[in-house]
Amino acid sequence: MNRSFASFVLLAALAACQSRPTGQAPESASAAEQQAPGPVVPAEAGRNLQRTIEAEGFSSKGTIQAVTEVPVYSRINEQIVSFDIQLGQRVRKGQVVARLSQAVLNDRIARNKAELEKAEYQYQAILMGQGYKRQELENAPEDIKRQARINSGYNTAKASLQQLEHELTYCTITAPVSGAVSRIDATLYSAATPGVPLFYIVDTEHLKVCFDVLENELHKFQAGTRLQVVSIAYPAEVHEAVVSAISPVVEKNGMVHLEATLPPHPHLMPGMTAIVTCI
Repeated sequence: MNRSFASFVLLAALAACQSRPTGQAPESASAAEQQAPGPVVPAEAGRNLQRTIEAEGFSSKGTIQAVTEVPVYSRINEQIVSFDIQLGQRVRKGQVVARLSQAVLNDRIARNKAELEKAEYQYQAILMGQGYKRQELENAPEDIKRQARINSGYNTAKASLQQLEHELTYCTITAPVSGAVSRIDATLYSAATPGVPLFYIVDTEHLKVCFDVLENELHKFQAGTRLQVVSIAYPAEVHEAVVSAISPVVEKNGMVHLEATLPPHPHLMPGMTAIVTCI
């Protein structure tokens, strides 16, 4: 299955392994490559992978995916006044990623404060009209005070003000998870709309490889089965993965979908094409 495609990757892997003379020191790693990588088999990887495919008779083309990709939304309709997000930028959970204009909400809050003050005065007037002195209003029976708050509109005005003050916190948008920015749909000074993502955050620390196997090959796999994964972009590097999920359904084309967890590595990115083999 996908033997010709796998053979192409193997040839590329062998060429990459042989391209560096024996004893030559590798070039200095970039800052991104100095992150803690997942297990990578050294230069002998290409030959070992070829022997594995010949022995097992199995290889499959798969796709590396992030376990989680989270859209970031605004909860209110307001203009974006701060938006310093860049594609590929890493963000932390809780980090401020955008700010919305507070002008409209501040105006509404000021008006609601005035309405609340007016309602409070009306509330006091109702109680005083029933014979209670100003300094003794709190001594009135609770049911009378409750009726006075309803008739004066005090409860409604107070609830509206609290709602607006809560909405004001929505003007500061924070990252819901840690990860890297994968897609950006919004721009600075554009309008943020609830339900429309501003951008997406992909969790690059938790990866998986998704692939399909023939029905007659399914007996080779179970949860915990160890695999070898080679990306097309870096064919000289072999990563280990572990089967984490097997579809309970055989598709009409006789294929079964599998997923395997993959340790993070600077050279592994969601969307990459990879060759999967058994160990």
